[in-house]
Amino acid sequence: MTGVRAAVVGHVEWVRFAVIDHFPHEGEIVEASEWFDAAAGSGAVAAVQLRRLGARTDFFTALGDDLNSDRAGDELTGRHDLRLRAARRPQPLRRGFTQLDDHGERTITVMGERLVAHGDDDLPWSDLADCDAVYLTGADPAAVRLARAARALVATPRAFEAIVASGVALDVLISSATDAGEQVDTGRLAAPPRYVVRTHGAQGGSWTGADGSGGRYEPATPPDEPVDAYGCGDSFAAGVTYGLAAGFDIEGALALGARCGAWCLTGRGPYGRQLTQP
Repeated sequence: MTGVRAAVVGHVEWVRFAVIDHFPHEGEIVEASEWFDAAAGSGAVAAVQLRRLGARTDFFTALGDDLNSDRAGDELTGRHDLRLRAARRPQPLRRGFTQLDDHGERTITVMGERLVAHGDDDLPWSDLADCDAVYLTGADPAAVRLARAARALVATPRAFEAIVASGVALDVLISSATDAGEQVDTGRLAAPPRYVVRTHGAQGGSWTGADGSGGRYEPATPPDEPVDAYGCGDSFAAGVTYGLAAGFDIEGALALGARCGAWCLTGRGPYGRQLTQP
């Protein structure tokens, strides 16, 4: 285990995965060759990747009042060794259904409200001040401000409205260049992020700095044949977060993130093969 201390502030979903040979056409019925359930979603996947890299990892989130919430909590603490900091809400945990095809792609359907931690939840928020880096996937504005106490704050545009309302400055904003849901106007932020990263999947990606610097990063070569893409982007973001926490410059952090994404691509589901050595 390294001396890196990190945290994720975000959400978890209970996801059913089904492995199929192709995505169904309209009206078509396809048979799954394999299926399994997991505590997934971007916050959970990133937290597990940070832990597997060796960081002491706290996961600040919210769970519901149903059996899936209990299952998710048990999996994250027992199987994945996370320090779970979870508020409880009087409603079911968000669920997801993901299809994984023979070409390494995935489709995702989510059901229910995304549950996230709030700044007024009775959680050990002061611990974030001891973190080398925090990755933010979902929170209310008060929780975003509390996350800013970490030495570095990395975020996804999926939490953009809360970030805008919080008025905090980000160190890194990581967005997908091809996902319409992650195209945001950074001019709405109180201050420009120190770095904005735009990912292009297998083509690598680009970054720009608030100081006018910028460049591209190359994709990493996967260690094996692609299996499925679920969790690759979140593993990438976790690698970048770990790199910054460990003192890497932005180019070194992006290179580590690319390796994490490439390794995740070669395992079944989000946890089948995440990188374990920085």
